[in-house]
Amino acid sequence: MKILVDADACPVKEILVAEAKKRRIPVTMLIDTSHVLDDGYSTVITVDKGRDSADIRLVNLIRPGDVVVTQDYGVAAVSLARGAQALNQNGLVYSDRNIDRLLDERALGQEIRRAGGRAGKNRKREKSDDEAFRGAFVRILDGQRKTGEE
Repeated sequence: MKILVDADACPVKEILVAEAKKRRIPVTMLIDTSHVLDDGYSTVITVDKGRDSADIRLVNLIRPGDVVVTQDYGVAAVSLARGAQALNQNGLVYSDRNIDRLLDERALGQEIRRAGGRAGKNRKREKSDDEAFRGAFVRILDGQRKTGEE
């Protein structure tokens, strides 16, 4: 098992590195050239700043049993298809039960924006979001370790 992170806009990098270190699970962070990252633990892969370049590189690294942290529903869908578990920075665990709905909502939002509308607001991140992420992340890591999926 390894942890793969779409790290460009990920607000929970410190939390996930701390939890991974406790369990000695390798972490790979993917960023584009407009970011700099060195946490002393993770392997950092820097890709060109092209559209979706970090996402494309990330999905090519996914193996069954991995854990992927991303807010991109497309990356999450590929993760699930490849036998990995995926969650977002707020602790939402992606699954076969919710990914189709999330992809549909994303497509609808894109359609609304193309037509000149607005498709919702981003709310300010709160401490409870970090706590929800940590809880879901720990459950995934410990659940996989117990089932031997390392």
